[in-house]
Amino acid sequence: MFELDHDLAQDIVNRAMAILPCNVNVMDSQGLILGSGEPERINTRHEGAQLVLANGRIVELDADAAKCLKGVQPGVNLPLMLDGRLIGVLGLTGEPQQLRTYGELVRMTAEMLLAQRHLQVEQQWRRQRCDDLLALLLGGTGDSPRLLDEAQQLGLKPQLPRVPCLFELRAGPPSETLAAWLMNRYPDSWCVSPARDSLLWCRPAGPVLDEERLVERLLRSGWEVQRLALGNPAQSLEQLRRGYRRVRDLLAYGREVLPDQQLLSLARYRLPALLWRHRNEDALDELLEPLQRIRAKDASGQLIATLRAWCAHDGQSQACADALGIHRNSLRYRLERINELSEVDPLRLEGMLSLYLGLQLLPAD
Repeated sequence: MFELDHDLAQDIVNRAMAILPCNVNVMDSQGLILGSGEPERINTRHEGAQLVLANGRIVELDADAAKCLKGVQPGVNLPLMLDGRLIGVLGLTGEPQQLRTYGELVRMTAEMLLAQRHLQVEQQWRRQRCDDLLALLLGGTGDSPRLLDEAQQLGLKPQLPRVPCLFELRAGPPSETLAAWLMNRYPDSWCVSPARDSLLWCRPAGPVLDEERLVERLLRSGWEVQRLALGNPAQSLEQLRRGYRRVRDLLAYGREVLPDQQLLSLARYRLPALLWRHRNEDALDELLEPLQRIRAKDASGQLIATLRAWCAHDGQSQACADALGIHRNSLRYRLERINELSEVDPLRLEGMLSLYLGLQLLPAD
């Protein structure tokens, strides 16, 4: 429940006293002075305010009446209302007859400030609650009917298909600023910041998005996007949680193996990202050993580059040779040399697949 505090009360006092030739006090719902042009009165009880709180109406006190009450000076005391609820009292010190008109104007201004601050608090609470809900929805307990119902009430639309996109950022504006920009430009987006230098953006699936142009625009606007990992559309929360894990693996893979690649798509690198998650398992050493043997005898990197081109062109000799700018006979010689050093034949499907998988775990030169 929203309540007056010292900062807001003093803000009202300062604004009012900037245009009024009298002292102003603001009291809380217990009659305690929270803000005043007379600092020594702050945190003291105002019995005039208590009369307002008890009766819910304006109380005017002349000099004689003020003497009968503790902590009170002559003046006008007006109730402060918020959404029909009495939450405090505004007091103006001076001759009541001279302050009546001022009092109503100042009260109107004060109640506008109260409503504005209340809205800010509500929006802040809503943002924080949405952030907490998103963390839960994307975590292990995200299928709770209570959480789904609350998310629906807050307008998060948990039933929408979404595409997980994970940004890695350099130094620059914080991820919260990028999240605000994305959610404003792409309605119904979800944004969660796992760390200051990363942002998970779950955008609604729908119209095709040109991610390359998006990254260029973000760079022009000052966001230092190191790389962006794109997942596949998820039709449910469970698929979205899996998608988040996949793009996280994809980002880690790109960081180590393809450091110059800014845009990484799961559709393109699904298998490498899957292998990367298991890179520390002994079984994958068997995929790297043949490539390590090639590297040991390939100081210029020519054979590894040839093997990458061979796999990229699906073993099509002419297309591969054209891409490398060499004759097919030169390509045949290099493939024979690869076979000799690795003891794996790249001309056979099984050998080509084994070498391809190993290349996905081998950092680019």
